[in-house]
Amino acid sequence: MGKGRRAAVVAVLLASVAALPCAAETFRFASDRDVKALDPYARNETFHLSFVGSIYEPLIRRDRKLQIEPALATEWAQVAPELWRFKLRRGVTFHDGSPFTADDVVFSFARVRMDESSLKPAVATIRGVSKVDDSTVEIATDGPDPILPEEITHWYIMCKRWAEENDAVTPADPAHGEDFYTADHADGTGPFMLESREPDVATKLVANPHWWDERQHNLDEVTFVHIRNDEERVAALLSGDVDMLYAVPMNDIEMLRATSGIKLVKGPELRTVFLGFDQSSDELSDSDVKGRNPFKDVRVRRAFYQAIDEEAIKEKVMHGDATPAGLMIAPGINGFDAKLNGRLPHDEAAARRLLTEAGYPKGFAVGMDCPDDRYVHDAEICDLVADMLSHVGIRITLLAQTRSQYFAKILSPSYNTSFYMLGWLPATYDARDMLVNLIASRSADGQGLFNIGGYANPRVDELIRMVQVEMDPEKRLAEISEAMRIHKDEVGNIPLHQQTMVWAARAGIELVQLADGYFPLRYVRVTR
Repeated sequence: MGKGRRAAVVAVLLASVAALPCAAETFRFASDRDVKALDPYARNETFHLSFVGSIYEPLIRRDRKLQIEPALATEWAQVAPELWRFKLRRGVTFHDGSPFTADDVVFSFARVRMDESSLKPAVATIRGVSKVDDSTVEIATDGPDPILPEEITHWYIMCKRWAEENDAVTPADPAHGEDFYTADHADGTGPFMLESREPDVATKLVANPHWWDERQHNLDEVTFVHIRNDEERVAALLSGDVDMLYAVPMNDIEMLRATSGIKLVKGPELRTVFLGFDQSSDELSDSDVKGRNPFKDVRVRRAFYQAIDEEAIKEKVMHGDATPAGLMIAPGINGFDAKLNGRLPHDEAAARRLLTEAGYPKGFAVGMDCPDDRYVHDAEICDLVADMLSHVGIRITLLAQTRSQYFAKILSPSYNTSFYMLGWLPATYDARDMLVNLIASRSADGQGLFNIGGYANPRVDELIRMVQVEMDPEKRLAEISEAMRIHKDEVGNIPLHQQTMVWAARAGIELVQLADGYFPLRYVRVTR
């Protein structure tokens, strides 16, 4: 859709939504990012999982304080070291009227484990799911799993019958060019049902009248509008065309703070934004260095680290709204070790010496991939990083793209990138999630799926295996710390910071901002 036509469609849709009769409690929110698909396994990404999490539900969910609580399962227990039993909620129906049973859980496990699924890491420790009866399932793990309930809070359950009838047994991602049913259709058990969808423009939900849970929201209709342009998005909030902005442009924060009838919702996020290198290829795909890979040398990786001034990023780009990080997890994540959180000092002279020792006295050229609509000021951060690296002889060719193009490139089967930015928030609020996804060596069972640079260390892999099954909390924390220390010493990645979340809403809108970046519609109330 062309830019002019898209803007016209958004304007018409906003006008029509604003004209809805007052009898229906409507909530309209906008973001600079779109929901690229409604398939719950298409993206292991916060905004995607947050939005589809109002349509689909997991066995266990998180409450307002990020503590786990029953959802489609009413109770669970570890009946053996490698076996968990879940009692399923009776009387629940999917939006199409199909009853929810154990068959749907077994089907959803088979689907989420497929190669096309981005949610495989969420069930990486699960060996199998079996039906005991219509309201009971057993989950067998590959060794003892001390935190299984924490791991599956974003594994949403799908309707087996609906998926089979609509040729939707296989998950897919529209960013890869497929035309598939679950891009624009959905059938969950959650508090909201899909009413209509126009990709890249708007998605409309309506309240599920048959939802099993007590309603904490008071919404009849929800319309999500994708407004990529910052000025247009802010203007929509100020005019009342939308009630809430999921992402607020940093340059508009003070203006919105001073605007009557607008409130800011602001808090620290548990996500760590970091940089990564291709450390596995024999030759970088986008560099003037031929016949070898500079990033296989820890001295080069350390030189990049010490050339980057995170304090300058915090002040010049983030306007102070960032917490510099020395680890790949944030305070508040189980396993965080404050003693390891110090950053390497910014030192351009040391960076140049390291590059010379590694055989690159004049530096070298390399491409850098960056999103321009995923993290707070992501493209601006990458611009400043490129400038900082130029001071030590590194010549960066920056490719900043929309998140759909960006993720399609770096998450392609060949992991097509040499140097990149990424952010990660452990879905389990435990370090194991980060270790398994970002640091573990890539394997067929889904471990290392987001280890885009191909970092590998046998001892770290051994420690991760130990962390996955260790039931003694003190031993487990020691194993986590050792794995993170080794990764840090080897400069497997360059952690930058934890960003601050800033949302904005009109007066009369009550909502809950979670530190994981999720926006649960089931807590929204309109009181205007």
